[in-house]
Amino acid sequence: MSAILSADDLNDFISPGVACIKPVETLPAGPPPPPSNGTLEHEVILDGQQPTNGANAPAQISLTDCLACSGCVTSAEAVLVSLQSHAELLSVLDQAPALRVTQSGDDGKFSVEGLENPDSKLFVASVSPQTRASLAAAAGRDVSERDAGRMITQLLMGSDGVRAGGKWNNAFAWVVDTNAAREACLVLGAEEALGDNNTVAKPILSSSCPGWVCYAEKTHPHVLPHISRVKSPQALTGTLLKTTLSRTLGIAPDRIWHLAVMPCFDKKLEASREELTDSIWNGDGQPGRGVRDIDCVITSKEILMLTESRNIDFFNLPRSSLPISSQTPFPDPTLHPFLFPPRSRVSQSDPLGGTSGGNLYYTLQYVAARHPGSKINTVRGRNADVVEYTVTSAANEPIFKAARYYGFRNIQNLVRRLKPARPSRMPGATKMVGRRPAGKSTGLEYAYVEVMACPGGCTNGGGQIKVDDPVVVERMNFESKPGPQEQKQWLAQVDEAYFSASDSEDEVNGGKDSSMAESGGDMVGGISPSYIRDTLAHWASITGVDIGRLAYTTYREVVSDVGKDKTADISTERVVQLAGKIGGGW
Repeated sequence: MSAILSADDLNDFISPGVACIKPVETLPAGPPPPPSNGTLEHEVILDGQQPTNGANAPAQISLTDCLACSGCVTSAEAVLVSLQSHAELLSVLDQAPALRVTQSGDDGKFSVEGLENPDSKLFVASVSPQTRASLAAAAGRDVSERDAGRMITQLLMGSDGVRAGGKWNNAFAWVVDTNAAREACLVLGAEEALGDNNTVAKPILSSSCPGWVCYAEKTHPHVLPHISRVKSPQALTGTLLKTTLSRTLGIAPDRIWHLAVMPCFDKKLEASREELTDSIWNGDGQPGRGVRDIDCVITSKEILMLTESRNIDFFNLPRSSLPISSQTPFPDPTLHPFLFPPRSRVSQSDPLGGTSGGNLYYTLQYVAARHPGSKINTVRGRNADVVEYTVTSAANEPIFKAARYYGFRNIQNLVRRLKPARPSRMPGATKMVGRRPAGKSTGLEYAYVEVMACPGGCTNGGGQIKVDDPVVVERMNFESKPGPQEQKQWLAQVDEAYFSASDSEDEVNGGKDSSMAESGGDMVGGISPSYIRDTLAHWASITGVDIGRLAYTTYREVVSDVGKDKTADISTERVVQLAGKIGGGW
């Protein structure tokens, strides 16, 4: 696991379960000598405890590890996640000269230079708005989320960025805002929630939080039929970039290297999912044996570690856009304005949408738009991270009920309410007996539930910059070590930066003006569903892949092997199997 993962990065604690007894396996460690009684024992050390005397080293299991598992992080996950870091990013950048995409001035055709070197890659990146907000808050109140985005682009593409200190002066060909894919995810999610798709059971639970998805797969498989099949913005962006570039440029997917900059460590686990490889959208081979759609994920903190490794002061990078002359248009003229709009299309200025992408709020707006005169009513739950919503008609009749559940304490209550009834064990009984407390509703009255692992949402992700990080302490000039109140104020600054994007602010990025209103005039929350559907249809047509394989994914129960008999030896074959699952040119 990454060295910077720690329980200090989160503020929602779950006590380890009795199954949390197996240490994280390391490769290629050999088996320890067996104890005298023939059994192998391990000790888990909780915060504040001291290790007992004994020959066995304690298993170091942090809360961040437990976010995405029922007992311990598996050896496969540990290997895959450890290969995603700013150090690995720099290593790949310095491996060989990058592939270069050029456009002919005569016929406008694109060509790729450098293919003769088998180690050369085409570097592309995607950045989340929560990361930009975190870095904007760290830079100061005069820096907006969009300013931070330009600074990240300067870092990854500009002459004063990572290319300045690299062996081959490599940089990224394109840096994409994941808000583009978020628009598609919002429309697809709303249509899924309101459609008659029998593949997803009601209530539909959002799927863009990988910590929540992994938790459900490993501990509560009964909720998997309820989880939305729509990919997250990170996953959809990765699939779009790999499919489109490989098809339009005529290069193999493993020659394209995609970096995602995210607010959450669990996004590293999402990038390693077997379902997010080219074997799925190409339809050739078994899941997990192909090239990953996202090759590497780094967090907001790791952006600063990246700049430190290259002796770059991130906060002194230009806040201006790169010159148009230094940018190569995206190879497909229809997808270029979708990925690089000339001005911001999606508003983040409404706090009711939250800081996690606005899946639930957009669905509520989508429902309200179909019922003129309807209203969205909000009722706060037992805490700030549980909120219930009802869309009521002009006659005050309920039309659509939904809810928001953030944080694992609240998620546990949700999945408990969704637990199916079981047959009574009493002799002669035939009735089904529920496992939920008396007087509690089943929760099935909801049509949609937005679920996020982190309290407060994605701006409070584990990979975000915290108030007690040295860079913040130094820039904020705290007289003493910041405490919970300072952290609360800090999160308010990050949220303020997240909502600082202005719809009227022009982006100078060389994109053609393609107003979504002109594509259909059916605007909902700043998004035209018809424009999104047309764009997705175009994407499917140029790649020759059905939109079902491009935009949707699947989930599966992960059976824990905690407590089961298995050999302690990790053979060479086991290492090869793990390496084979990595993909992405690692």
